[in-house]
Amino acid sequence: MDVIEAIKTRRSIRSFSDKPVPRELIEEIIETGRAAPSAGNRQARDFFVITDTGTKQKIVEAALGQDFIARAPYVVVVCANEERIANPYRDRGVTLYCIQDASASVQNMLLALHAKGLACCWIGAFDEKAVSDIMSLPSHLRPVAILPIGYPDEVGREPAKRDDDVHWL
Repeated sequence: MDVIEAIKTRRSIRSFSDKPVPRELIEEIIETGRAAPSAGNRQARDFFVITDTGTKQKIVEAALGQDFIARAPYVVVVCANEERIANPYRDRGVTLYCIQDASASVQNMLLALHAKGLACCWIGAFDEKAVSDIMSLPSHLRPVAILPIGYPDEVGREPAKRDDDVHWL
């Protein structure tokens, strides 16, 4: 699958099969996140892989009850690392660049997951403080995305596309 095809055919999947996902495959996916571009190559993002059932259930509660998260074999929380970006970029690094770094990593991972036949849904609707507390994160790590990962148990549908979001000047 080429990258254009992956971009155009990737879908958010919220239902996962019971098929086990090899740990090595998750490690490979995380490496694609680590390969994403980052501001000044500061790599201001960290990855946390959750397999513990109890922790996944707590994440569900922090994610507004999205219970499909707990049914995924793996849940990856991608965090912005404010400490790693603060020098030399100061406020803009902390408020923007580390979020961009984490988001670029997430997009790489979503495309790699799709190319490998795995499914995921980028979760952004969650209580950031609750997730931080559940994971005992230090104050310089900010959760940006929750990624439940597994083999798909459904076929995603193509979402409607806006036709008023491209502007030429």
